[in-house]
Amino acid sequence: MTDTIEIRGGTELPAVREDIELRTSDGLTLVGELAVPADGPIVATLVTLHPLPTAGGFMDSHVLRKAAARLPALAGVAVLRFNTRGTSSPRGTSDGAFDGGVAERADVEAALAFVAERGLPHPWLLGWSFGTELALKYGREAAVDGVILLSPPLHRTTEDELRAWADDERPMIVLVPEFDDFLRPPEAAERFNVLPRATLVPVDGAKHLWVGESQTRRVLTEIVAAVHPEALPLPTEWPTPDRSAAV
Repeated sequence: MTDTIEIRGGTELPAVREDIELRTSDGLTLVGELAVPADGPIVATLVTLHPLPTAGGFMDSHVLRKAAARLPALAGVAVLRFNTRGTSSPRGTSDGAFDGGVAERADVEAALAFVAERGLPHPWLLGWSFGTELALKYGREAAVDGVILLSPPLHRTTEDELRAWADDERPMIVLVPEFDDFLRPPEAAERFNVLPRATLVPVDGAKHLWVGESQTRRVLTEIVAAVHPEALPLPTEWPTPDRSAAV
């Protein structure tokens, strides 16, 4: 009988994890990590854009960290995380200074250039909070399969930038917490009404930060439903290593 562990909070499943550096067009070095499946092919790639760094957001913000910890093993999905300019995490500090989403365009472009250079397949932009603003501002011209937005505040995205996506045929999945601090489902439905192809997913009981294992699992399930639905349902347990094999 195979022993298993429950997949929760700090669980890190097998993957090949590589510390990486991204070079921006304005000469900065950004620090990050690429996690890819330890076995089997990469079926899709998530390019993650973290929450607002001036409010504590960084590449280790918990949903992004847990995506990197779980999805390579559970769904064959590669996860690229990085600190935007001036942002720090245990991985290190990226060059430059926070620019309110303006100069960060070069950061997004650097991440996507890295994905292209590595030949990582089927890239998707995954933005959370401030990261959704970067995805909406700069993702439309990018070579990505689609966009996933978590808790979009729509503070820095102009109406023109939003409407520019109206004729884009790529999927846009928008997860909006019931009790979000900035944009709740009724308001989100009104704002995103200009995008007929956007799929709005109201999440009952959720808040902006998606705290709790049940909310983490919901978010990761919605992500996989978009990029590799064949991997659903996501397991909630993982086999423990067979230690006897090493004896």
